[in-house]
Amino acid sequence: MTHARTLDLTDPATGEVFGTSTIAEQSDVDAALESAARAFAVWRRSTPAQRQLALLKIADALEARAPEFADLEVRETGKIRSVVLDEEIPECVSALRFFAGAARQLEGTAAGEYAPGHTSVIRREPVGVCAQIAPWNYPLMMAVWKIAPALAAGNTVVLKPAETTPSTAVLLAEIAAEFLPPGAFTVLTGDRDTGRALVRHPLTELVSITGSTRAGIDVATVAAADLKRTHLELGGNAPLLVFPDADLASTAEGIVGAAFYNAGQDCTAGSRVLVHASIHDDFVRELTKVASAQTPGVDFGPLNSAAQFSRVEGLIERLPSHARVETGGTRFGSRGFYFSPTVVSGLRQDDEIVQEEIFGPVVTVQSFSDEEEGVALANGVPYGLASSVWTNDLGVAARVSAELDFGCVWVNTHGPLVAEMPHGGFGHSGHGKDLSAYAFAEYTRVKHVMTRFA
Repeated sequence: MTHARTLDLTDPATGEVFGTSTIAEQSDVDAALESAARAFAVWRRSTPAQRQLALLKIADALEARAPEFADLEVRETGKIRSVVLDEEIPECVSALRFFAGAARQLEGTAAGEYAPGHTSVIRREPVGVCAQIAPWNYPLMMAVWKIAPALAAGNTVVLKPAETTPSTAVLLAEIAAEFLPPGAFTVLTGDRDTGRALVRHPLTELVSITGSTRAGIDVATVAAADLKRTHLELGGNAPLLVFPDADLASTAEGIVGAAFYNAGQDCTAGSRVLVHASIHDDFVRELTKVASAQTPGVDFGPLNSAAQFSRVEGLIERLPSHARVETGGTRFGSRGFYFSPTVVSGLRQDDEIVQEEIFGPVVTVQSFSDEEEGVALANGVPYGLASSVWTNDLGVAARVSAELDFGCVWVNTHGPLVAEMPHGGFGHSGHGKDLSAYAFAEYTRVKHVMTRFA
């Protein structure tokens, strides 16, 4: 098939174009979803053991070809190769194996007689054909997080990776094809119009997206016209509350790691630090020292694109006069989209850089006077994905964790995720859960079957 339109692929580490990807046309979308619908008729009737075995084989194949996946991921994201190979790919393999097990552990309500002479049974069934849209910050990992629970539950998938990072998803589909019915998992490359075509197609039953809040609203709006189910994992603006008893040095190290991992291009990035006024100045000095020791290209990679670089740069350029750039705030190097590790203090709650998700290697710092004010500042943004509390006082940790309006709260750490626990937020961070049995349930529907016995 000849495609009239293509997209350039750019290496973020150099800013140079190294290839192209095709933009799927409406006919491609139709063909992929029709194939997925045919595959669903087969896959939905597979046994949990068969689905488990397929996912385990996909996990093994991914693990065996890890260096190849790492090379593709690094070329399109600029990430540090050792991080991809030693951290991200093992997490992908772990998620596939977890959901392989979950396929055989779907529990339902016990049968019972709730009306005289009638027995009720609850069935958990797959939803159908799922359209899934993955982001550019973790191309392979987010593809795995999406397809694994969907396939484990008996659904079929058409996945659209981000425009700038399609290659690992394509390779994942290639290796998965050996173990799945034809059409059960298809990747379509393309742009926003490709995504919208997937969302509005009549064969799509559920739409899942990981992306910006704007993209999530777009998907939800289009899906609402046909009452499609949606699963939205969107932006974040995580607060990290540092209390007076926290160890300054270890807390600063932990926060810098959480803030600059993947160049801060993470919906859970620890970018919004709230520090008790009694230790504010000392902590800003410690945080600045640790942050300024980070080296782009060594400790973290570049921003993903020229557009993302311009967005982060613009937030710094538009800082109000009362803000202070303690370190960084500029481009790093002369090639690619590297941005210096940045700490900004002196900020107020209504400042743009506090209210908006940054998605770059930038940390903002504000002070609070007491527990109540700290919680109010933390909750005073539209997002509700992730947060953390830094204290050795168990009472403070328990109270604040209960009051934070975020889907995940860490205590004395920020960022670790495991396949067994859910990941997802509230408010403008969307709804629905990735990972865990909760994600598996997202890809099922509930049916009540009542039988009358004579």
